[in-house]
Amino acid sequence: GNYFGAIRNWADIQDRYACVYGVADLHAMTMPYDPLKLRENTRQMFIDLLACGIDPAKSTLFVQSLVPQHTELTWIFSCVTSYGELSRMTQFKDKTDQLEEKGGNRNFVSAGLFTYPVLQAADILIYKANFVPVGKDQEQHLELSRNVAVRFNNQFGEYFPEPAPLFTEVPKLMSLADPTKKMSKSLGDKHYVGVFETEDAIRKKVKTAVTDTGSQPGGAMSPGVANLFTIIKACGNMPAWEELNRQYLNGTLKYSELKGVTADSLVATLKPLREKRT
Repeated sequence: GNYFGAIRNWADIQDRYACVYGVADLHAMTMPYDPLKLRENTRQMFIDLLACGIDPAKSTLFVQSLVPQHTELTWIFSCVTSYGELSRMTQFKDKTDQLEEKGGNRNFVSAGLFTYPVLQAADILIYKANFVPVGKDQEQHLELSRNVAVRFNNQFGEYFPEPAPLFTEVPKLMSLADPTKKMSKSLGDKHYVGVFETEDAIRKKVKTAVTDTGSQPGGAMSPGVANLFTIIKACGNMPAWEELNRQYLNGTLKYSELKGVTADSLVATLKPLREKRT
């Protein structure tokens, strides 16, 4: 989900924009974490981004916590951000609901989890970014960044540009085990496909993916089936997508074939990335 929804697009736009990409390890501290594991995960994420096509010769790639100005600007911005704005952030509730799943205490919600959108605004505005490549689900946070820029400029003079979203056609991939939920690592291993997983692991996960969940309103495609079609399209395997869609419309589609093509498409797309990483 992260690769098709974000990282692949980040690699694609490097030839058109001066890009700055950061591994946001400070944001990871808003949820329960182990310091040594966080350090290793940060290192691995940096390597993963290189393998996925982020090119240091074209873009700036850095680790967030190694640039202290991010946290310094966060404090300044927190003084021009209202409590009401932060309380309306929908992802705060979503993250709070995940606390117990992450091994945390539902009765203890860190202030960092509440205020991290201010850090996100600092991540963007510190580079005077004109555009931010985001999916629609991040539009609310980007709106906060624009509000912060306007309020700062009104109070202290024009300094920060108002960043605009750089929307692209981002496929929304759903969980393989529960296609009513967005694909996410936080849901557990069976819910997502890792970019660098082995071919056998990928095929096993797709084989057990939920497909038909019963009749849908208006005869619509069930969420699980629609999700597999989305994955095939995201991989760029349009000839197979068109043929399977024809079979679906004719009522001759076999879910085993749909899963097989989905697995083949993922393996073909991710194999070069896995080889580059090794």
